Amino acid sequence: MTDAAPMTHATSMTHAAPTAHAAPRLRDPAPLPRFLGRLVGAGRRPPGEGSTTAHDLSVRRRLLLALSALLTLSLFLSYEGVHGDANPLRTSSAPAVLAIDTALYALDAAQADATGAPHSFSEFQKQISVAAQSVSLAAADDVGGPAGRQAVQTVSGLITGYTAMVLKAQVEPEGSVLREAYLSYATSILKAEDSGIEARLRDLQREQLAAVERQTSFGPPLWLGWSVAALLVLALGTALVETQLFLRHRFRRRYNRQLIAGGALLAAGFAALVLFTVWTHQGMADTRALLDRTPPGPSVPHAGRQTASYLAHTGFRAAASVWIVIGGVLLMALSETGLRQHINDYRFRPR
Repeated sequence: MTDAAPMTHATSMTHAAPTAHAAPRLRDPAPLPRFLGRLVGAGRRPPGEGSTTAHDLSVRRRLLLALSALLTLSLFLSYEGVHGDANPLRTSSAPAVLAIDTALYALDAAQADATGAPHSFSEFQKQISVAAQSVSLAAADDVGGPAGRQAVQTVSGLITGYTAMVLKAQVEPEGSVLREAYLSYATSILKAEDSGIEARLRDLQREQLAAVERQTSFGPPLWLGWSVAALLVLALGTALVETQLFLRHRFRRRYNRQLIAGGALLAAGFAALVLFTVWTHQGMADTRALLDRTPPGPSVPHAGRQTASYLAHTGFRAAASVWIVIGGVLLMALSETGLRQHINDYRFRPR
């Protein structure tokens, strides 16, 4: 009994020693949810007491790359949805509306010169020339597609017929029945309710104004696209900050220059794209309001100059869509290089 006591004491000391001196297991400073790792295809976490550093780095790397790719796609589509319509509005739709306004005003003035007293044949010829040139300008802007081009060609032919009737009336004696018949027929060509020149031009103008409304509208699809892009920017920015904090805690390095550069690129690029979009959409909205309220007449040239100023630089801003793709690739490259060295240092060992 006397010898058993020391042995028991020694045995208890032997079992207690590991408990007293065992180092606690290191826990991840900011572990991501397991389902997130599976979502981005990072595989299973190491079982047991194995290090999870390589797994956590892989999850963050894949997450940053996936968010960068989704953000690039979302931003490109949303940006193009606004800026893609700016150039057709500037080069086609708006000039066509103003050209038709000019043609309508010139035709009214020509009719007044043809039927009024005293008659001014030279002024009539001048106004007809302005109207024909304006219709030709609308045709050059490819208004309304094939149907619009056909309508413009029909109007051009009717203007030729209208001019011929007025010229025939001019050679007849003042007050003669034949003169009045020619003028009456010319007036019907110009002002017939459904098939006259002015009615056709107004129909064409309504179609162009509808096109302007579609091009300048910021509807639900664009709101949805930009909302998704903003959420992805927030998610990617949060992921960059979290990854930076993870690296700082795990590797005792204060800053990761690639991740900081990626965050700066994200913030500056998104701010620039939003600013460009606001400027372009405001110019398009101002153009639409101007076209809606501009009456045919002498104010049309001034409206044209205002429209040009509203839509200035839209082509340059639309070209920035290429930089969205370049910026997205650069952002993914910065995320990859910022984590690649650490991943190479903590590769999974084959079992």
